[in-house]
Amino acid sequence: MTLLEVENAHTYYGESHILEGVSLDVEEGEVVALVGRNGVGKTTTLRTILQLTPPSEGTVRYRGEDVTGAATHEVADRGVGWIPEERRIFSQLSVEENVRVAVPDGEDVGAAIELAYETFPDLERFADKDAGNLSGGQQQMLALARGLVGNNDLLLVDEPSEGLAPLIVERVAEALADAARDTTLLLVEQNLPLALDLADRFYVLDNGQVVDEGDADETSADDERLRRYLSA
Repeated sequence: MTLLEVENAHTYYGESHILEGVSLDVEEGEVVALVGRNGVGKTTTLRTILQLTPPSEGTVRYRGEDVTGAATHEVADRGVGWIPEERRIFSQLSVEENVRVAVPDGEDVGAAIELAYETFPDLERFADKDAGNLSGGQQQMLALARGLVGNNDLLLVDEPSEGLAPLIVERVAEALADAARDTTLLLVEQNLPLALDLADRFYVLDNGQVVDEGDADETSADDERLRRYLSA
């Protein structure tokens, strides 16, 4: 089943035309990677899906229903979660409080906290620590944990490995692979080997347009076809 469809999306920031006719789809149960250089529209695509920056032209459908122009909280309530690049944790709340507030009403909070700590054991050691005092890698773990306990059908993940040490990147990759067993993922990631390792399919963005796409298992990180769109 097609979970998400973006069709001919044109999105602006002020007078700047960022997305110029982006179309993509995500099937239920897939991991789809969106790759490309900085500034080509990857994060804007996620924001367009969430209606944080609604498209001025084009359509976003979720489970076959047009959500273009809907309020962002309405899109989220349908089961679309977001782990932004800037993490957006509550810095003055403890680690455990951050996880608790991400659990939807009616869900088992204890089970959610257990899942977060099983996925990232480091978080349990810092359960009572203010999130703002965590390292960058620990904050990324917390942001991912919050997304994982949100009981989302589709999780939009923006640059999860950005600025992290290799060991933390490995843990993050493992957590995303685990999450993909139960949740559909649309992943923005500049680390091409990581993106291809996690994804079933990929789209390449350049200058606000989809310029290539394919199956991840038929493509390598050394493929010149992709590298020309990813090199500075």
